[in-house]
Amino acid sequence: MRKEKNVDTAGEKRSHPIVAFFKKNTVVCIAALLAIVTSFFVPPDSEYLHYFDLRTLTCLFLTLAVICALKDIRFFGIVAQRIVVTTGNLRLLALALVYITFIGSMLIANDMALITFLPLGYFALSVTKNEEKMAYIFILQNISANLGGMLTPFGNPQNLYLYSYFKIPTGEFMKIMFPPFLLAIAMLTAACFLLPRTPLVIKDDSGQGLNKKRTALYLLLFAFSLLIVFRLIPYWVGLIIIPLVLVFADKKAFTEVDYGLLATFALFFVFSGNMARIPAVQDFVGSLLGRSPLLVSIGSCQVISNVPSAILLSRFTGNYKELLLGVNIGGTGTLISSLASLITFSHFRTLRPGHTKKYIGLFALMNIIFLVVMTLSAWFFFR
Repeated sequence: MRKEKNVDTAGEKRSHPIVAFFKKNTVVCIAALLAIVTSFFVPPDSEYLHYFDLRTLTCLFLTLAVICALKDIRFFGIVAQRIVVTTGNLRLLALALVYITFIGSMLIANDMALITFLPLGYFALSVTKNEEKMAYIFILQNISANLGGMLTPFGNPQNLYLYSYFKIPTGEFMKIMFPPFLLAIAMLTAACFLLPRTPLVIKDDSGQGLNKKRTALYLLLFAFSLLIVFRLIPYWVGLIIIPLVLVFADKKAFTEVDYGLLATFALFFVFSGNMARIPAVQDFVGSLLGRSPLLVSIGSCQVISNVPSAILLSRFTGNYKELLLGVNIGGTGTLISSLASLITFSHFRTLRPGHTKKYIGLFALMNIIFLVVMTLSAWFFFR
């Protein structure tokens, strides 16, 4: 009898290896495709070396490694239990997760906040058997990271770039972003109140099974990585010290780092660098910006993400107020409007592989609502 190809022992059809690889690595494949396509318009040269932000890549790697070490000692699971015990119901749990992500994005940047607090949301929902709410709460955490980070110069990567590029005074920067920041808080709170007050019952063993010495060590390393983010310590110092400590404390952490995420960041640096050097793009974008920097920047984020948009559009306008509002509000919307959104999707797809279609649909609905309300508010009141 002829043996059927691509069929497993259970009789289920298996995907072709290439299709399976793309499904597993969708984000990095898209980033690679964008980088390759733009390289035909801008052939590789010495300028490519200036595309990469080594400090950002280093901070991301170091933070991922330390977080993996914390996961290995069940730190997030135990903290999640403590939050569940404290909140007592699903609605308050969602508020706690959204607010901690929102505040965290102001302090450690939106990408880092998601990398840090999405595992917290996963553990909290899984230990209380509320996995069906994971998509909704993950999306709220994602939106809170994108919009919470808008208030500070280091909250979002595009903020740090524009803050430096235009030399915006810190007071003026925060004054521009404060009104949409308050609106974001109100909308996120309202979204959390749509969840029921389902009681959460779990045994509080948050004081058990935690290696206090390793916890102290890893939290110290995490604090050290934050000093690097704040530019108080050179990134190359952290690249020496943190891996050296983890080699002796937890080698396994290095095998658990999401290197696909690092590759995605690197490829997007190539894409954004190339886009900024294509003459046709420069001419087209320049003509559009003369009409409305706010709407153009929001629209651009939906197509090429907020960080590349900030880098590209800053070359064509001096209206940094509307540009700043646009690339922050534009972080909501499509799945590719923000690298933070790709991080959230990557985490969800790994944790709930059979529910990605539902996630994408819910993501689109919720983000469109936030995008429309935030855009209309910026157009009529914030400019």
